[in-house]
Amino acid sequence: MRPVIETRNLTKTYGRFTAVSGLNLHVPRNSVYGFLGPNGAGKSTTMKMFLGLTRPSGGTFVMDGKQYPQDRVEILKETGSFIEAPSFYGNLTGEENLDILRRILGLPKSAVEDALELTGLTPYRKRLARKYSLGMKQRLGLAGALLGRPPLLILDEPTNGLDPSGIHEIRSLIRSLPEQFDCTVLVSSHLLAEIELMADFVGILNHGHLLFEGTLEELRQSAAERGLPTDNLEDTFLALVDADNQNRRRR
Repeated sequence: MRPVIETRNLTKTYGRFTAVSGLNLHVPRNSVYGFLGPNGAGKSTTMKMFLGLTRPSGGTFVMDGKQYPQDRVEILKETGSFIEAPSFYGNLTGEENLDILRRILGLPKSAVEDALELTGLTPYRKRLARKYSLGMKQRLGLAGALLGRPPLLILDEPTNGLDPSGIHEIRSLIRSLPEQFDCTVLVSSHLLAEIELMADFVGILNHGHLLFEGTLEELRQSAAERGLPTDNLEDTFLALVDADNQNRRRR
């Protein structure tokens, strides 16, 4: 089956700095794909390119059979996103903020109720957004991404600011989305234990280069063959990144 997201030598440079270098990513359909990397590895830049928020310097990508840049509008119509800290109109309620997005997307009014229910915000729908806690703002951002139940979700650090109970709820929701709503989720997080519990596949990025892509079991096998730790995703991730950094220093 063809990947729902496929990049071909995707590259982004800023002057002399290369944020993403020759990236060849393959996100399987109806999966949760964990996108991992240290701060500055290029994860957010890659996600922004998928959403047309920044233009690639080289290469291209295909999303659900649609080619960038010629199909950019069609790609955006089928993609729900949550990138960095969500911003809202503080003097409007959570429900009103979502309703603005609903109208832009041309969705029925029921889409707002559905998104509020999915993210546990129904009891707080009439509260002003400026009175939401950080965790509630994260939920509101996720609700905006879920409006209309798009076939593809791109989520950048969706559990930031949530307490352990909230993290568990959002993780369970994300884990259930592919089966419940026939969608694909690309999610980044610095909480590696959470990715380990929710992801089917992982891609590990460092200095804009893809170090590994595959299932968690394939990652363990690859790490074991290289003599790296395999007890948990965090140890394996740190060892892979450290080995790559050492190789770079020797060049």
